[in-house]
Amino acid sequence: MEWPSCLNEYEKLIIRMDTPRVVIDNAVCATATLVKVDSARKHGILLEAVQVLTDLNLSIKKAYISSDGRWFMDVFHVTDQFGRKLADDSVISYLEQSLDMKEHDFHRPDSAEGLTVLELTGADRPGLLSEVFAVLADLCCGVVDAKVWTHNGRIACLVTVKDKLSGRPIDGDPQLLHHVESRLRHVLKGDHGVCGARTAVSSTPVAHTDRRLHQMMFSDRDYERHSPSAASSTSPAVSVQNWVEKGYSVVAVQCRDRPKLLFDVMCTLTDMEYVVFHGTIDTDGDLAQQEFYIRHKDGSPISSEAERQRMIQCLEAAIERRATEVTNQTKSIHLH
Repeated sequence: MEWPSCLNEYEKLIIRMDTPRVVIDNAVCATATLVKVDSARKHGILLEAVQVLTDLNLSIKKAYISSDGRWFMDVFHVTDQFGRKLADDSVISYLEQSLDMKEHDFHRPDSAEGLTVLELTGADRPGLLSEVFAVLADLCCGVVDAKVWTHNGRIACLVTVKDKLSGRPIDGDPQLLHHVESRLRHVLKGDHGVCGARTAVSSTPVAHTDRRLHQMMFSDRDYERHSPSAASSTSPAVSVQNWVEKGYSVVAVQCRDRPKLLFDVMCTLTDMEYVVFHGTIDTDGDLAQQEFYIRHKDGSPISSEAERQRMIQCLEAAIERRATEVTNQTKSIHLH
């Protein structure tokens, strides 16, 4: 391992102790590659491991999560997007390096020079995206990339732009930036008032767009806005119960399996500041079953019926935001 020159020997020792230990095994299981990760437990590290696997388009067929005191061990049974075991040495090597270094992230991406990221949330309606891009074009903002999620009548959008004429980031011109935000808020709020629309600006690249979109929709409380139609047979089934003797809350999820399902569930549990101490994930055909033993960060289980219902609503929303089929309630659009 090559260490950054700024680290002293004590810092290097601490990193050696805390850095995840990764084992990738193709011999144990006939149908999947086993990825085992051992590490010191900290909030969010399970999500980081799942994110690495998801970003490589790997399918998690089974998983076992267990923690003991300050340490945790995760075992993932993964396949590639074609349902095969991992055979490419370069992919395996990249996976090992990504899981090893993810916690410390020495190689953070450089700032995207000349780009500004706009974060937009508001009420969804027909023609909204056309109006947003028309405003940006009218103000000479070149759209480099955009990703949009809609759910329960709400929209969250990440748009990466630059000044079309100068090529510079638009946040370098405070007057232009104010004008862009003002025009976009006017478009987003529609008939729902100022509180129904929000804009934010960043001059640094978003570390993970899907992760940020989950956070934006969670902050917008899209889980509180329900479709009037009845739940279909493909709707997720989520239950939450307390295991009083052990001091855990037990979360069970059953729904149609799809790519990135575990990632979406883990984003919500992490954003709600719950810690997963134990868990199992299993798939049977197109059906996925997940069970998690969780507590708050302070060590307490879910304490009220209102909190239990909120957990159910938030997990249902996280699963439905990324639907495999476009419906009137949920769609995902990626523009590049």
